[in-house]
Amino acid sequence: MEITPRQLEIIEAAGRTLTTSGVSGLTIKNLAKEMHFSESAIYRHFASKEDIVVTMLNYLSDDADKRLSNLPSSRSPEEKFMDIFREQIRFFRLNPHFVVAVFSDGLMEDNKRVNEAILKVLNVKMKHLMPVIMEGQQKGVFTNTITTDELIHIVMGAFKLQMFKWRMANFQFDIVRNGENMLQSMLTLIKAD
Repeated sequence: MEITPRQLEIIEAAGRTLTTSGVSGLTIKNLAKEMHFSESAIYRHFASKEDIVVTMLNYLSDDADKRLSNLPSSRSPEEKFMDIFREQIRFFRLNPHFVVAVFSDGLMEDNKRVNEAILKVLNVKMKHLMPVIMEGQQKGVFTNTITTDELIHIVMGAFKLQMFKWRMANFQFDIVRNGENMLQSMLTLIKAD
């Protein structure tokens, strides 16, 4: 997906607006005010708020796919598992304004395009996590007492909750340290006996 530097600037501002004001506060008027632009300047790059949100989510899924594809592949399943989540934590620590877009329930929930874009973000994470979990189960590193799909739901749910808590704390605690503790706890839970 190709986006211009100006479009990236707009979706980053939209992420900040979502963080401070929620979906209802994300209006073209508020966005233009935040960026010190005219509303027509925003409309030159995006037709609507929906287009901004969909572009933001598509940018995030494409970016995550690239970042996660570049992780080392010669490591153990346990190390790969940690690498995936550490990379996501690193990204969100540097870009907290995108946490709301990725981890918000009800983000324009009646909008089919937005829901498809959210699903794309989830599918990218599952695309990278599933083979790691499967490899770990096949090698006896991760438990086989529950299915791969169930393990993915458990670990992605724990990660989402950690990001939600960080956001609710206004990004004030050390997400790297707390994330590392959460990852160690998840490993303890999913490791084979």
